[in-house]
Amino acid sequence: MYNYIQGAITEIEPTNITIDVAGVGYQIVTPNPYDYEAGKALKVFVLQIVREDDITLYGFKTQKEKQLFMQLLSVKGIGPKSALAVLASAKVEEIVKAIESADAKYLNRFPGIGPKASQQIILDLKGKISLGPMTLTKATRLSEVEDALRALGYKAREIERITKKLDASKDTATLIKDALRLIAQ
Repeated sequence: MYNYIQGAITEIEPTNITIDVAGVGYQIVTPNPYDYEAGKALKVFVLQIVREDDITLYGFKTQKEKQLFMQLLSVKGIGPKSALAVLASAKVEEIVKAIESADAKYLNRFPGIGPKASQQIILDLKGKISLGPMTLTKATRLSEVEDALRALGYKAREIERITKKLDASKDTATLIKDALRLIAQ
């Protein structure tokens, strides 16, 4: 199995790019092929999918895109085409935020993702997406802390006072612990 392919882009087509590596051209299906520049050397993170009659390489600019693609594929009814359409239409952080906040309306806007599929994505992936600690934006992490404190019964004024004192670069779990420590003081 390959993790990434590094080389120069020789062709860009509507659904894929071709990367030359030591004289071998790898055709890689990617969410937004026209975001790449022909002739430019780069590293593309890949996932190889083998089916009865086909072997396909799917490529992504970042490891996080690749991980989200794999997690979308784990959802019942979501295949590579739908997963690529989702990744082609929004940033990873926005997709993760929509899943974690159960925003089915946001997910419905992607090609090939209807109400049933969006609900299935939320059901299967909410709380299970692991793309590393920096996946969520600082604002999203603080929003999650506010939600957690609200669920614990704290008042809006107290939550606002505490969240102003937090270091938003930390992961959500650490931020919640820090917030509870500040409240206890």
